[in-house]
Amino acid sequence: MTNDSKPGEGPAPVRDSKTSEMMDEAELDIADYLRGESDDGDHHNVRQSVLALAVGAVGVVYGDIGTSPLYAFREALRPIAHDGVTQADVLGLLSLIIWTLIINVSIKYLVFLLRADNRGEGGVLALYTLTRLAIGRRSIPVLALAILGASLFYGDAIITPAISVLSAVEGTELILPAMEPWVVPLTLVILFFLFVVQRKGTATIARAFGPITVVWFSVMGLLGVVQIIQNPAVLGAFNPVWGIEFLLAHKAIAFMVLGAIFLAVTGAEALYADLGHFGRKPIILAWFCLIFPALVLNYLGQGALVLSDPTAMDNPFFRLCPPALLPAMVALATMATVIAAQAGISGAYSMTRAAMQLGLLPRMTIRHTSHGQSGQIYIGTVNWALLFGVLCLVVTFDNSAALAAAYGIAVIGTMIITTTLSLIYMVNQRILPLPLAVLFVMPVWFIEFSYLTANLSKVADGGYVPLMLAATLGTAMWSWWRGTQSVLAKSHKQLIGLEGFARSMQHSSVHMIPGTAFFLTPDPTVVPSALLHNLKHNRVLHEQNVILTVETLRIPVAAREERASYEQLNDRFARVTLRFGFMETPNVSRAMADARKAGLEFNVMTSSFFLGRRRPVVTGPIGLERMLDNIYALLSRFSADPSDYFHLPRDRVVELGERVAV
Repeated sequence: MTNDSKPGEGPAPVRDSKTSEMMDEAELDIADYLRGESDDGDHHNVRQSVLALAVGAVGVVYGDIGTSPLYAFREALRPIAHDGVTQADVLGLLSLIIWTLIINVSIKYLVFLLRADNRGEGGVLALYTLTRLAIGRRSIPVLALAILGASLFYGDAIITPAISVLSAVEGTELILPAMEPWVVPLTLVILFFLFVVQRKGTATIARAFGPITVVWFSVMGLLGVVQIIQNPAVLGAFNPVWGIEFLLAHKAIAFMVLGAIFLAVTGAEALYADLGHFGRKPIILAWFCLIFPALVLNYLGQGALVLSDPTAMDNPFFRLCPPALLPAMVALATMATVIAAQAGISGAYSMTRAAMQLGLLPRMTIRHTSHGQSGQIYIGTVNWALLFGVLCLVVTFDNSAALAAAYGIAVIGTMIITTTLSLIYMVNQRILPLPLAVLFVMPVWFIEFSYLTANLSKVADGGYVPLMLAATLGTAMWSWWRGTQSVLAKSHKQLIGLEGFARSMQHSSVHMIPGTAFFLTPDPTVVPSALLHNLKHNRVLHEQNVILTVETLRIPVAAREERASYEQLNDRFARVTLRFGFMETPNVSRAMADARKAGLEFNVMTSSFFLGRRRPVVTGPIGLERMLDNIYALLSRFSADPSDYFHLPRDRVVELGERVAV
């Protein structure tokens, strides 16, 4: 971990304890975390761990896609319901849903994309990192794609909790019609408590949510089987010809139908983003053993019910349930949709950490919530920002049907970008030659662009929401990256090698003052900017100057014997490295005792900790570039304070500011 306080620098990359060289490319360090697998050779324990993680993944990873049956088939029926539906219509819709699940989720994500992980982490930014490294140089168009994909994903993460919980609470109207005025207030209360418990951590939430969601999927599949037995003709929907014939027969409304059908796979991108929380094997196991069969059976059951009772089209999901069990089903659906929101929330945490590592967002405080899975994290700033956005959406749109119009664009946009980045990655990594890679990706592209075109028709009805969110967040990310690169470029020109500087200062006539000065820096091989400013402006040098670097290891807790290392350069300069596990709070004050054991000698009462803070100053003519610079300067004020983050002694911290023109 690094600790220079310049704006834009996020929590330090996770590195091996023996690694002393700081990577110049932040991309190399994204998601360099453990997967939490056992290494004790006990295969029985490993199987138990995978099974436990799979159950947790059912609740956290698949909660979103698992609640799509509540509204996806219903919304797909709406455009054709006014003239009544035929068996061909129902089989066509079911065929489109089933094959979308097979191609877009089972094949694209589960079989292929989950293998494209950046050392355990997934998501569009992790895929960008792999692509960037495969290309071998920075590509602005590829970076722009990644920023757009991440921005759209945040839009999805805000809409998912709103539509999921709202659609379930609306089910109470089937039992008590008088509940209609209370749907929105009850939804707001549920969402508030959902975000409050996030600080408990993904592992705790998964233990509570996983078993409930297993029951949810099991009940969904069972309800579907009951109807399929009564009308087995719906099994013909596995034939893709029904879907093709449906689109050809309903050309006028085909795009409207596709926009609704796409709701069946809206949780797929969150599935990829949550990879670091559980690992590939548990996610794949959960999908093929429970999630996919339950979803298909339920959609087929809804289709069978509509064929036997066309009046069930108003809410085919809840009509599957016997009236006597409907209250219990509504309660279970409400719990499932609350859980469904977790996929987007957890994915947003992972996406934010990746964005900080790439220099796309300011530094925020990250709290690790699991000793076994370093990918399980909590970011308070993101949590409360999401809550504010979700509550605003619920109040503004008022019902799930209105929100459904806003839902698809964010998801399909991110999916298309993910597919495009995977193509670039395959070609540059020489996994496949360009013609074969394009041939491989074309079917997925065709489906996704068809869904995108269908969802663009909803822009006026609510689709503008994710587009506005993406534009706002994308501009902020681009401004931060652009400003950070400008500041780094200017500071790079002033870098001075530490060892040569230490030799030159050994016989310098500069005024010496007693005591020890600790200079926190991300790179222990160069002179910290705070030291140079102290020398330039105060014209003094301490008797002992310690270059202090903080690293975060890939293990939960660092062993005491490797907590600190000490290297004496000469009589006046030394280097100290403090190491912490990813579950530990980097408390420098306490760790100084370990530095003493490593050989460092200092008097606390005559020691000071120096931080260099760069403050961007906007210059230049009025225009687009100045606007982006102003955004960067504004965001820099919200970057986490390094003195608090590293728990430095408050009465011993000296900050030396530097105004940098951007």
